[in-house]
Amino acid sequence: MLRAWDSSTWRGKPIKQFPEYDDLKALKSVEDEIKGYLPIVLPQEIDLLKKFLADVSEGKRFLFQGGDCAESFSDNSTDTILDFFQVFLQIALVLSFGSQKPILKIGRIAGQFAKPRSLDFEQIGDKKLPSYRGDIVNDINFKETSRIANPQRQITAYLQSVATLSLLRSFSMGKYSTLKNAHQGIVNFIQGSPRNERCHKIASKITETLGFMNAIGVNSESNPILNEKEFFTSHEALLLNYEEALTRMDPVSGSWYATSGHMLWIGDRTRQIDHAHVEYCRGIKNPVGLKCSSSLSCDQLLQLIDVLNPDNEPGRLTLICRFGYDKVEQHLTRLIRCVEKEGRKVVWSCDPMHGNTIKVNGYKTRPFDYILSEIESFFKVHFFEGTVAGGVHIEMTGQDVTECIGGTKRISEEDLSDRYYTFCDPRLNANQAIELTFLIAECLIEQRYKRKT
Repeated sequence: MLRAWDSSTWRGKPIKQFPEYDDLKALKSVEDEIKGYLPIVLPQEIDLLKKFLADVSEGKRFLFQGGDCAESFSDNSTDTILDFFQVFLQIALVLSFGSQKPILKIGRIAGQFAKPRSLDFEQIGDKKLPSYRGDIVNDINFKETSRIANPQRQITAYLQSVATLSLLRSFSMGKYSTLKNAHQGIVNFIQGSPRNERCHKIASKITETLGFMNAIGVNSESNPILNEKEFFTSHEALLLNYEEALTRMDPVSGSWYATSGHMLWIGDRTRQIDHAHVEYCRGIKNPVGLKCSSSLSCDQLLQLIDVLNPDNEPGRLTLICRFGYDKVEQHLTRLIRCVEKEGRKVVWSCDPMHGNTIKVNGYKTRPFDYILSEIESFFKVHFFEGTVAGGVHIEMTGQDVTECIGGTKRISEEDLSDRYYTFCDPRLNANQAIELTFLIAECLIEQRYKRKT
């Protein structure tokens, strides 16, 4: 039987990936200040997301979750956020055509400021400093003063999250969110990219479909609902004192919600069942994601499901699978079978990024072909098992970076140094993300035809 929960019970558990703060008094002062701040998101929005995720688990919607590996305080302009939003909507349009379903759009944005690290310290030459743990904790500059964990950065993270979400909401109701605008972005992608017959074929069909809709009077002007775009935010539940400070009780239901974002997930490094991150997430009513790697056993997964979703509530728990392109068939198959055998209700999502990271010329990168291969294997396994491939979860940006190799523009290992801007892990650039989306849509179309035959 689970013990009573409140937003602070995690403090009595072992914890990993928590920064060491030198000034605990200053930390407490910041926590108390944030407790007095307004929520960033509201319970009714969170409940709506959970309802949509329940639809995903039943195959009625398709999930696309994506965004930065780690947001930064410095790269926070209107243009940067708009570029990301427009690429996101272009992706959603292509996926909606491929799946013939509404797309549930969840960004890794407006809160993704904390990052787990494999090492507590970073060493360059003879100099050894604490690792960079995201802008909410310390600064990426390799200086002693920059790497000190600074509680005040949590306030900056809060303010930037509020501003970013406000901007996203404005974009979602304005001219930037129209079908016409998203379609034009796809046309620009096709015209500006080396010819890829697989992408071109789907793009042509989308153009034909939208042309027919417009011809019979079904357009954004006649149907304003086509311009409305529900958009949700998500981030890793890592810095728990910040999450606790933004945990609020809904006066209507009496339930507790993490109001820092609509959806939170538990990382592969912090999913120990008797540790702090699982303890915190088990008590909030938000939808929760759980990163699942090849090291996760069936017994461990079922125990975590029992703790995180004891009522077997549809939409509550998303299993974000990250195995590596050559390990999907083995490990996804065994996890699906044990979950199905026990009748657990979950959303299955594919993270094709984290299991496919390699190091080249001193840079972390991810081959486009590996990423695509993992996604294709994800769909293949679900089709074979008769289960729902719910969605994908990728690290991407709206900018023209050179961090992942491959794609039709053939970013090479030598190109990585040109525009390698990430603060942590390599991201797909805008072109690669849209190209990948066309190939995912191709998988979705193929699966639809197979299910009909």
